[in-house]
Amino acid sequence: MVLLVPIINVIDILLGIYSWVVIIAVVLSLLAQFNVINTHNRFVYFVGNAVNQMTEPLLRYIRRYLPAFGGLDFSPVLLLLAIYLVRSYLGILRGWMIGG
Repeated sequence: MVLLVPIINVIDILLGIYSWVVIIAVVLSLLAQFNVINTHNRFVYFVGNAVNQMTEPLLRYIRRYLPAFGGLDFSPVLLLLAIYLVRSYLGILRGWMIGG
């Protein structure tokens, strides 16, 4: 059982990184909509495209079941909440495995 703890730690780290990627995607989307950043810039386009490709599959899946709220998209909030819940469960599982 203790051998699973490093695997749980790696999954927890990856979920933490992915939550930051979701936050970056939301911020980039807002900055692009308000014309704060130039999406024709190659670097901005590259980062935006990479972040979009990482987050869009899960966000699209959530949008399929989430009702529309006018112009607001709550799918990133729901995704971040799901990541938080999974990370909390992994923390409890890790403590249970180490504590015995």
